[in-house]
Amino acid sequence: MTFDFIYTLAMISLVVLIGIAYSVRVLIKGRAESDRVNRQGGSALLSKGVMEGAYWTLQPMGRLLVAIGVTPNQISWASLVFSILAGACLAVGHFGFGAGFATVSALLDSLDGMVARMTGTSSDAGEVLDTTVDRYAEFFFLGGLVVYYRQIPILIVLALLALAGSFMVSYSTAKAEALRIDPPKGSMRRPERALYLTLGAALSPITIPWLEAVTEYPVPIGHPMVIALGLVAVLANLSAVERLWAISRAVRAREAGELAARQAAAHGVDAAEDEAAEAVKHLR
Repeated sequence: MTFDFIYTLAMISLVVLIGIAYSVRVLIKGRAESDRVNRQGGSALLSKGVMEGAYWTLQPMGRLLVAIGVTPNQISWASLVFSILAGACLAVGHFGFGAGFATVSALLDSLDGMVARMTGTSSDAGEVLDTTVDRYAEFFFLGGLVVYYRQIPILIVLALLALAGSFMVSYSTAKAEALRIDPPKGSMRRPERALYLTLGAALSPITIPWLEAVTEYPVPIGHPMVIALGLVAVLANLSAVERLWAISRAVRAREAGELAARQAAAHGVDAAEDEAAEAVKHLR
């Protein structure tokens, strides 16, 4: 766990430095607002301020990638590669390295869209690739944990519930867009899930030597990792149910409005026919 511990400390130090830099920026120039963050909005689990700080941090990296000619699709494929590495590390219990690779994968996932917007190369095909990579990235992360916890059934179930909730939240968004309905905001969207799961993995190498010097489990479980899994398993599934229910209500309301409009139109036609009939009688 030594290298994992060092890697985790390095990641935490980097995050603290970025946080300090953004705080200075806010004090001098104010918040780094962006249209994309305003459209997505924050939630109780991930504030707009944190999202704005992350977006601000990524902008210089995005401009660098544009300058050296890296395409959005290349960034998406690189994100997939790092997600596979993250899952492989988690499968063998290297939480720190898994968190590091997952962080790189998440950063690249944000950068591909940013680079596409900067270069004016956004497309439906690129969006399909991006969302596909997102789903595989979550599968590799949580699948790696399923492999690692294979001797602990309750944690396998927890990881699978987290995977189901993650996929259902994403499905509800895709379904709303397909039905031309504004996706409900809700909680446990992709950035939130990635943040909490990665944070759980990153903190586990710190707690394992302290809390699991003597353990009843076949492998160190990493309490922060388990807490993150439980958070996603419960809240993502609740959010998915809430979002699907909201979509269902919106669809029923739209269908009721369309039915009322058709009935009103039919009533108008009937009324016009009646008036025409009365006019014919008067002519006779």
